[in-house]
Amino acid sequence: MSGITRYVLRQMVVGMLFVSIALACILWLTQSLRFIEMIVNKGLSILTFLKLTLMLMPGFLVVIVPVSLFAVVLFTYNRLIADRELVVLRAAGLSHVALARPALLLAGFVTALGYLLTCWLIPLTVRDFHEMQWTIRNDIGTVLLQEGAFNKFGDGLTIYVRSRAPSGELSGILVHDTRNPQRPVTMMAERGALVMTENGPRVLMINGNRQEVPPGTGRLSLLHFDSYTVDFAAASGAKGERYRDARERDMVELFTIDESEIGPNEFRRFRVELHSRLTSPLYPLGFALIAAAVLLTSGFDRRGQIKPIMTAIGLMIAVQAAALGATNLATGNLVFTPAIYIVVLLPIALGSWVLVRPPWPRYRRSTLAANSA
Repeated sequence: MSGITRYVLRQMVVGMLFVSIALACILWLTQSLRFIEMIVNKGLSILTFLKLTLMLMPGFLVVIVPVSLFAVVLFTYNRLIADRELVVLRAAGLSHVALARPALLLAGFVTALGYLLTCWLIPLTVRDFHEMQWTIRNDIGTVLLQEGAFNKFGDGLTIYVRSRAPSGELSGILVHDTRNPQRPVTMMAERGALVMTENGPRVLMINGNRQEVPPGTGRLSLLHFDSYTVDFAAASGAKGERYRDARERDMVELFTIDESEIGPNEFRRFRVELHSRLTSPLYPLGFALIAAAVLLTSGFDRRGQIKPIMTAIGLMIAVQAAALGATNLATGNLVFTPAIYIVVLLPIALGSWVLVRPPWPRYRRSTLAANSA
């Protein structure tokens, strides 16, 4: 690796790290707000909160790093042009490909990192994130049943607990059940506990009474009991099993899953997820080639490189929009799957062609000569 390549590559690496860290922090803070309510109202621990939010980071990186790479390549080459360093390097005999080598090396590293993230780390962290989230939502005793508060579950069930011991025993229980609007029921008990059964969570109430006003009588019916159970699995949304979507499946599952197992709609989503994982890590290479090809083959302008920069940004946005459109088309009909590959390979091919054989060499030389004069 030549000294010039190391010099430019060092600037790009430092810039990309700075931009990526800044964007990752911003995204982490905004996404963390989703869990603030669970900390304040549901008793979620800080450690669990940190685990949940850190599990989102690989998904952030696969979005942030390509954008950071594109921005840094644009900034670096624009600075080299503005400081006339690029003119000196060209006068030394460096070709467009040689000048683009630092960007391509960094893009190659980002592409390799992208495959590591999309094919292994992201499915793993997404699965763990959803498993932990599901566990929290169904851990009624530690998260949903908060002492000293009226806990509402779904439509029609409210439970109040005066206190909860570390062992899980509940004291001062009040249950108001209006899931049957025609026969609302209120139950009170001295103590009890939350128990998990095969059919979901239930509240076991001990030494209490059940109050009800039967329709048409207008009289209070009071029933004293030694023990009573209240089933609120349906109201709390607890389920015995959790379905894993396409984002949580590993590459082997996406390759081997059969349409009869999940239905045609989910099968299309699984297939599109598979092709997206194979192609999305290539976008950083395409973005780097777009930025390098546009700026390195553009003529020098004393007024600045606003036009080439805006052209590169417009091309990058167009590629992103085309990628989104191709994914949506393929999700609706798998016959459009080749479009996913065309969208990612086209900017790579065109960017490489422009760097190797610029289609406007005379125009660029004349522009440079005019500005130098």
